[in-house]
Amino acid sequence: MSDAFNMSMRKFLKQVGVTSQQAIETALREAKPAAGQKFKAKMVLTIEGLDLEHVVEGNLQSNGGENQ
Repeated sequence: MSDAFNMSMRKFLKQVGVTSQQAIETALREAKPAAGQKFKAKMVLTIEGLDLEHVVEGNLQSNGGENQ
């Protein structure tokens, strides 16, 4: 892969990670879940022109309280 592609991919993935974490933290603060509450998470990556759909699933667990 070219350096330009690698750089653009890393920039995109960093943006996905940072903005996704911010969105999750905001949702948790607003929901105020109980400590230890679990949530199923699913991330879907699609890339037009490459016919790609990549799905990642996992679980998130709340700390509860004010320290989220």
